[in-house]
Amino acid sequence: MKIMEASLNDVASIGRLVNSAYRGDSSRKGWTTEADLLDGIRIDEEMLQQYIEDSDSAILKCMNDDEQITGCVYLKKQGSHLYMGMLTVAPELQAKGIGKMLLQAAEAEASKKGCESIVITVITRRHELVDWYKRHGFVETGEKQPFPENERFGKPKFPLEFLIMEKQL
Repeated sequence: MKIMEASLNDVASIGRLVNSAYRGDSSRKGWTTEADLLDGIRIDEEMLQQYIEDSDSAILKCMNDDEQITGCVYLKKQGSHLYMGMLTVAPELQAKGIGKMLLQAAEAEASKKGCESIVITVITRRHELVDWYKRHGFVETGEKQPFPENERFGKPKFPLEFLIMEKQL
């Protein structure tokens, strides 16, 4: 497995990967599914393209030996911290260390950019995911954010909010 920065050529593949890991029946093969919380897609190709073209952000991709994208993570420098989102691993490959590798790559990127911490948002109802991040050094900040009302991020099946977590570097 190797991790490198994604390019515009990867947009379609990353879009399929992210949507298959978070939404719909395919996501139920892994433990990161949001299918019981949200309908719709997780991300569209236009948004992925914007992320890649933004000079303050990047998407790192994890490639297997067959050059297939098996995971990814979105990173954006915001002042003294790095925002990390969309940490994704193909559902059938979850719990094999790919997420941990991507997290370590994000930490290395944050250090390289001179960031003091990594900040994430996690849907409060995702207790298993909150626990995973806690095991990897993230702590709850006590702050919460409402889930976006824009259906571009999915259609909540009931009211949702984000928990903000942070890891000091």
